Amino acid sequence: MVTGLEIAVLVAVLVLLLGSYRVIHTVRPFIVNAVVGLVVLLLASTFGFGVEITPIVLVIVAIGGVPGALLVVLLAYVGLAFSPIVVSSLLLAV
Repeated sequence: MVTGLEIAVLVAVLVLLLGSYRVIHTVRPFIVNAVVGLVVLLLASTFGFGVEITPIVLVIVAIGGVPGALLVVLLAYVGLAFSPIVVSSLLLAV
């Protein structure tokens, strides 16, 4: 015989399952954008365009995808933002 507690637990599990599906469905494009953007950043690093990967860079790449990654690489190349710290130039300046 099924009790009221068992039905309540079943309903709670179904609600949690539906909620987790919606969260995963909402977050999936950001995860895909972040992965593709990081691949673009790694390819840019392979070709000599160094970018310091920070949480801000990850947010820009996750939201912007490939265009966001290209913007970050461009800004790092120009020297406006996201450029990696070069220890040898700091040592030469001292």
